[in-house]
Amino acid sequence: MSGEHMKLALLAGTQSGCGKTTMMLALLQYFKIQQREIAAFKAGPDFLDPLWHQVVSGRPSYNLDTRMIGVALSRQVLAGQSQGAEFGLIEGVMGLFDGREGVGKEGSSVDLARQLGCPVLLVVDAKGMSGSIVPQVSGFCHYAEKIGVRIAGVLANRVGSSHHAGLLKTLLAEYNMPPLIAYLLKEAPGLPERHLGLMRPDEVEVPEFSDSFQVDDALLMAAFQPFDLVALKQDTDTPRLTSKKIAVARDAACCFIYPANIDWLKQQGAQVVYFSPLAGDRLPADCDALWLPGGYPELYGQALSQSASLASLRAFIEADKPVLAECGGAMLLGRMIIDQTGCAWPMAQVLPFDSRMQKKLAALGYRQDETGVRGHEFHHSVREAEQIFTPAFHCDRGDNGIRYKNLRASYVHWYFASQPERVAEWFGA
Repeated sequence: MSGEHMKLALLAGTQSGCGKTTMMLALLQYFKIQQREIAAFKAGPDFLDPLWHQVVSGRPSYNLDTRMIGVALSRQVLAGQSQGAEFGLIEGVMGLFDGREGVGKEGSSVDLARQLGCPVLLVVDAKGMSGSIVPQVSGFCHYAEKIGVRIAGVLANRVGSSHHAGLLKTLLAEYNMPPLIAYLLKEAPGLPERHLGLMRPDEVEVPEFSDSFQVDDALLMAAFQPFDLVALKQDTDTPRLTSKKIAVARDAACCFIYPANIDWLKQQGAQVVYFSPLAGDRLPADCDALWLPGGYPELYGQALSQSASLASLRAFIEADKPVLAECGGAMLLGRMIIDQTGCAWPMAQVLPFDSRMQKKLAALGYRQDETGVRGHEFHHSVREAEQIFTPAFHCDRGDNGIRYKNLRASYVHWYFASQPERVAEWFGA
């Protein structure tokens, strides 16, 4: 790939809920209509937005993150997953300057833009706004410039009319602000949500935004900046999981899977085989290890309680085989899941706790084990138990989980490539 390049930009918002994902999908649809090949990415530890990106763009969307993944690995992922694309567009996380802590620090969208040297397209919720857009955009530009990042244009969401858009465009130009590149009318379709974020795109019809979306193509093209797709050094160590068959739960209940984690398992020499707890699949024969990713088991309590998979999971764990269970995957291994209606659904009975859903968020944030493995915790359930468990991990903060035999279970979603040697040990290396 040496010598090749694409045009790159990062789409960021003023805050969560301003319309980043809606605007991202509208732009991806626009590029597809124009028959321009675009690679989409997501800043931060998000599982659902990338699924929407993939449906619209037609290619997998990978996570980039200066905290959980790190700068070097993010660059490798960006270069590796942009092959054949003329454009790359990264959807930011939260507001532009929101990260692990402080203003524009590690994990923020602006830190990612700075590290990658790419411009920002700023999404502004323009409902009920005209002149106020100027000081808002001016403030964001000022702090971005202090960090070394350029805001190349404005994307206005929930615009009242073409006249309203004209006012915003004129005002931004009059005060020498970045130009209004595109806007979505307030009548634009929305994206359905539930706890933990958007619904999955396979559950609903993907909205068509073209009727409500207006773009200045020349300004849009000018906002992207060339990014060299240099050949970056990959991990050339001897594969650690050669000849290991690893079973991975994958269905609507276990759907929180970073594509990069699957890639990593295969790069380590593992054979990845999938099964569905919802469908009642028993573990594939001759498995050496098991990964139970997170997802939405609480939405499928009745089906899971009757699943033949549960006995299969219990037997595998009691046989002292290596198992990693994350968040919703760990909930499958308890006594029961108590959903938001109060219904209690029996689970695998491997671990003596109940998982109770609550309306408020129970935990959110980056996590790091003492061995250097990094991940993220984000859930609405709480674990109820009458005993203290042996911890599976020793994290700087958040859930340390449960160690039972060769099972490691916790609420944390881990990024495997952040510490390959240690994660390989979890899978029996």
